[in-house]
Amino acid sequence: MNDMIARQAGKRQTRIQRRNTGAILEAALEVFSRYGFRGATLDQIADAAGLSKPNLLYYFDSKEAIHRELLSGLLDTWLEPLRALDPDGDPSAEIRAYVRRKLEMARDYPRESRLFANEILQGAPIIEDALRTDLKALVDEKSAVIRGWARAGKIADIDPRHLIFSIWATTQHYADFAAQVAMVMGEDAGDPFPGAAAFLDGMYDRLLRPG
Repeated sequence: MNDMIARQAGKRQTRIQRRNTGAILEAALEVFSRYGFRGATLDQIADAAGLSKPNLLYYFDSKEAIHRELLSGLLDTWLEPLRALDPDGDPSAEIRAYVRRKLEMARDYPRESRLFANEILQGAPIIEDALRTDLKALVDEKSAVIRGWARAGKIADIDPRHLIFSIWATTQHYADFAAQVAMVMGEDAGDPFPGAAAFLDGMYDRLLRPG
């Protein structure tokens, strides 16, 4: 069970309740990330969790409740790499470190990335408020930092929001489109992440250099 699910499963429950809640959330993460919210069923989740459907419904009264619980824990985890951007650090190094952290999340949490992407593709019905408040506030805060670095001539004069969007796109791609990456690179290509890390570090290093 990953750390995010373990934290969610441990909320004021007995040992057996924590175990079953964790099993449900772990199973739901696999099912939702594979089939999407609309394609997933409670029967699939219960079967993957090794529980009966009535037992599952003791813990969560609907598929929507399970989905909401997963997403509520995911957003905070997803924001952490951007929070770590240090205004007092070296600008290029800080931004490239953010790229590495996002790529590591795509490598370590591919199912969570696909769960998040599916929610956004549906118009973010569950986490819309959080996107408009927590996420926007954090992006605004870090955009001001990046803009300040650019004005001081420490990095190239770039639009900070579009820079952040590009980082999301170039890193999360390796999780959200993992099947495409594997098919295009071929069976003998091996792990794509070391090559992706080197490529993205070089690309953003060049992009960020002052003109």
